[in-house]
Amino acid sequence: MKIIILGAGQVGGTLAENLANEENDITIVDTDNARLRDLQEKLDIRTVHGMASFPSVLKQAGADDADMLVAVTNSDEVNMVACQIAFTMFHTPTKIARIRQAAYLTRTGLFSEEAFPVDVLISPEQVVTTHIKRLIEHPGALQVLDFANGRLQMVAVKAYYGGPLVNQELRTIREHMPNVDTRVAAIFRRGQAINPEGTTVIEADDEVFFIADRRHIRDVMSELRRLDHDYKRIIIAGGGNIGLRLAQAIEDRYNVKIIERNHDRCHTLSQELNRTIVFHGNASDKDLLQSESIEGTDIFIALTNDDEANVMSSMLAKRLGARKVMALINNPAYVDLVQGGEIDIAISPQLVTIGSLLRHVRRGDVVNVHSLRRGAAEAIEAIAHGDKHSSKVVGRTIGEVALPPGATIGAIVRNDEVLIAHDHIEIEAGDHVILFLTDKKRITEVEKLFQVGIAFF
Repeated sequence: MKIIILGAGQVGGTLAENLANEENDITIVDTDNARLRDLQEKLDIRTVHGMASFPSVLKQAGADDADMLVAVTNSDEVNMVACQIAFTMFHTPTKIARIRQAAYLTRTGLFSEEAFPVDVLISPEQVVTTHIKRLIEHPGALQVLDFANGRLQMVAVKAYYGGPLVNQELRTIREHMPNVDTRVAAIFRRGQAINPEGTTVIEADDEVFFIADRRHIRDVMSELRRLDHDYKRIIIAGGGNIGLRLAQAIEDRYNVKIIERNHDRCHTLSQELNRTIVFHGNASDKDLLQSESIEGTDIFIALTNDDEANVMSSMLAKRLGARKVMALINNPAYVDLVQGGEIDIAISPQLVTIGSLLRHVRRGDVVNVHSLRRGAAEAIEAIAHGDKHSSKVVGRTIGEVALPPGATIGAIVRNDEVLIAHDHIEIEAGDHVILFLTDKKRITEVEKLFQVGIAFF
């Protein structure tokens, strides 16, 4: 597939890195020559220096015969104009744009062929907000992923000493929970992936990815770790777009406070929010945190645009008594450095957002992609089509499907029914198949499994 990426920032660079090794022809456009050189040295891609919305620059990038344009510059307006020009002048089939401002996103009919012809809108702030909201709703989870419109969830947790399943073989799950069907999709031990089998023993501190009907998630979590109490009191550091969206999403269920440094922004927040208490101040101010009973706070979430400020305020909050702390980390290289110590969860907006982009690039009928383990692994929801003659999965049992090494099928959603994967289950046309892949170099092999052969036509 020939793909043009506009914007070589963190999102554009991360996307290029994900796609460059997957038999795609990638061209990336940016005005920053140094950034383009860095990417070209690391990846097998073309680069074009210039303004992403200029017709001449798009033509130089190969828009004449591109299959897809992904506009992820830092300017909503540049992204919108680039999609308009790609549609009008170059007839680019698929146009994806990152749009950050709610003023554009809430305008009905703005993104259509009659106005701005954007086929897919990506709002990083909304994606990150949803990601954090799920973590709040599942205390103790490291990652929570929705599949099949929320019927099914995959959750990552760290196994704790004393958990009923710790030091037990995976096949004993059925004995522990006879009325709950679940499957462990992957285990990461000291950073290395372990392919789960019935005889695999879960160890304390393992990062365990399991999949289950969303109604049973809490039951499964209780087998792997001590269940955390539900969160009630939340402090958000930073009242930017994400901080505001998150407060709006949770203030009806939780006691929420926001700390914001900018006085004018505090005024805006107080007008936009109904129940959230807004404080003007610095989240790294020890006296302010103590005066707001940080020791009684269930979760402190640092969401400013400054990585260092997020790390320092989170560490201070944890030392002053906050039960859990999360920090937004814009530089993906820092995520592994800070997570797991005093900071419980480090959130990379680039890695959270990347799945929203990858689902539109994957071959086959892929409806969901989630990047896991800081991009090292991937969870995919693909729809099976065809019949036994035209498809490599339809009409075969899960045990008969020739999955590449490192890939496992976790579950199938058939109409409204959730079927946790077992070898005897036969895949039917229309099934939503949820797969977990620990080796992303094998993604092409997985895609080919879900591509329908000529006999189908």
